[in-house]
Amino acid sequence: MQAAAMETIYLDHAATTPVDPQVVDAMLPYLGEHFGNPSSIYGLGRTARAAIDRAREEVAAALGARPTEIVFTSGGTESDNAAIKGVALARRNEGNHIITAATEHHAVLDVCHWLEILGFETTILPVDRGGMVDPDALARAIRPSTILLSLMLANNEIGTIQPLAECARIAHEHGVTVHSDAVQAGGAIPIDVNDLGVDLLSLSGHKFYGPKGTGVLYVRRGTPWMPQQQGGGQERSRRSGTENTAGIVGLATALRIAVDSMESTAAHCRRLRDRLREGITAAIADVSVNGHAEQRLPNNLNVSFRGVEGESLLLNLDMHGIAASSGSACTAGSLDPSHVLTAIGLPRDLAQGSLRLTTGRNTTDAQIDRVLAVLPPIVEKLRRLATV
Repeated sequence: MQAAAMETIYLDHAATTPVDPQVVDAMLPYLGEHFGNPSSIYGLGRTARAAIDRAREEVAAALGARPTEIVFTSGGTESDNAAIKGVALARRNEGNHIITAATEHHAVLDVCHWLEILGFETTILPVDRGGMVDPDALARAIRPSTILLSLMLANNEIGTIQPLAECARIAHEHGVTVHSDAVQAGGAIPIDVNDLGVDLLSLSGHKFYGPKGTGVLYVRRGTPWMPQQQGGGQERSRRSGTENTAGIVGLATALRIAVDSMESTAAHCRRLRDRLREGITAAIADVSVNGHAEQRLPNNLNVSFRGVEGESLLLNLDMHGIAASSGSACTAGSLDPSHVLTAIGLPRDLAQGSLRLTTGRNTTDAQIDRVLAVLPPIVEKLRRLATV
């Protein structure tokens, strides 16, 4: 008799999310009968154009923005690149200084370092043990030549939510343009571009149960910004290239669903996340919980185990059907600690033994029970092997 397949317990919603069935249903017509190019003037094209226009209005409403301020992209990385490069090049005659934070995603940090080749300078703000930027440190870092602050809303590894509105206010007092990578926060916490005070903001559809390869760049009207992709003049000449109609419809549908269900989803994810944290810290000794204790995403738990190597931990969890993420990445055969975890001051041995567990809409109590039954023996085994 064939054994039943093991259930996959998916606790890596910070990496990506499954596409919501309602989103699939919304996309299907534009992969089939409504396949027209939205730049065409005949009926098939007009149908596709109308769908994109509706999607733009939906996304704008979700962010408190104007529809004309929404640019559809291929994802968060493109949006971050377009935002930072676009402002830097548009304002290069006014200054060459950019400020960001040590815990930013590489889609921000690597762009800032790339711009240094062109003569720009970057100040990388430190963070405290909870991963939080000090607004006073930001104020001290601003120079007459500062043109851009790029500060993420919520961290993808440790879930810390930054004091973005306060930092944006300080930046604007000095004439500094403000961009935020809000990819991890999209659909998880309320985002109003006016309350936050940002000039540009990045989102990615696959983080809130939409399709991969879809993103948003919000650009406030009047913001000095230079488009980074030229060609056919699509997206009001802000991002040339034939629009991904089905993907755009899917992203807008997913964002609307996420916003409408945000309160109940957050409560569900937070409750299960807290069960995980309490169960892990009660059953396993020498555990560090990373990120801000209160100002954090509702579904994010990042923990470090002394004496455990993160990749081995992930492989053992995978053998039990549990999908999670480590705070470490294997690069060129050597295990390098996460830059986020080292930025918050975590010792190397703890940073290398980190585990990120992120709950989602469909996570169940039974799945949490299973993780809490499986994880402690794995940690004990790995610690025992490490001492042999």
